[in-house]
Amino acid sequence: MTDLNLHEIHDFMIEIARKAGERIVSATPSTQGVGNKKNSVDLVTETDQAVEKLISTSLHEKYPTFAFMGEETYKPGDKLNEAPTFILDPIDGTTNFVHRHSYVSISLGLSLNLTPTIGIVYNPFTSTLYSAIRGQGAYLNQSEKLPLSPPTPLETLNSCLVAVEWGSDRSGNDFAVKSKTFAKLAATKEDGGGMVHGLRSLGSAALNLCAVASGSLDIYWEAGCWAWDVCAGWCILKEAGGMMVDANPGNWEPRIDERRYMAVRGGEGQREVIKEFWSLVEGKFEVGI
Repeated sequence: MTDLNLHEIHDFMIEIARKAGERIVSATPSTQGVGNKKNSVDLVTETDQAVEKLISTSLHEKYPTFAFMGEETYKPGDKLNEAPTFILDPIDGTTNFVHRHSYVSISLGLSLNLTPTIGIVYNPFTSTLYSAIRGQGAYLNQSEKLPLSPPTPLETLNSCLVAVEWGSDRSGNDFAVKSKTFAKLAATKEDGGGMVHGLRSLGSAALNLCAVASGSLDIYWEAGCWAWDVCAGWCILKEAGGMMVDANPGNWEPRIDERRYMAVRGGEGQREVIKEFWSLVEGKFEVGI
């Protein structure tokens, strides 16, 4: 697959993301007849399903030999492999969409050899487009190179703005790890905490990753999300000079489908601030193990 025209694929992915975005903006959010996947906060709408069908059909017609993995058609046991694979979350931020909060995106990535290679993250409500091709840089609206300003050094956690998400699992070990770690990050240095500038729960993994890539967030720490949440944003982050490591301490090379992630923006001191963050993680996530 070394002969793939990545620019052509990238441009087609943008084209269909914009088309699907029109469908999202014109929709009236409703879970009626569709409802919840797992519990009352794990939502899916008719629009999620319609948008996934629109995009997957277009991709298959243009690239019939490529594999596809989408949130709404995923079945337990489906595995990513080294084949070219489009990875899609049709509406990343469904809860925001249902509540008419505009922090919503289409997250469309292409994985080659299990590596995020093209990333398209599009917020149709704000007409904000993040895109990247591996080895060729990351861009906002195809014109402004990311990060948006020269990155300042990452000194210590107490100068960082951190994104976290509660997720839909609200009990058990992983919920406890999140809850205790959030408190530790916010606590004062005197109490053994990180005293971070702030914790933000914004509701879209893909847009969180793009915010880290652009430099408006310093760190994003999450467990429980899926490859379709992160593939596109991962590519954009890396091309903007950021790093992706495991949310559990110690693993510097997470898999795309490992379901535990920590993104850190570009700048000197990345590894040091990662180690400092890991030292405050209260427990170990079981998801993905």
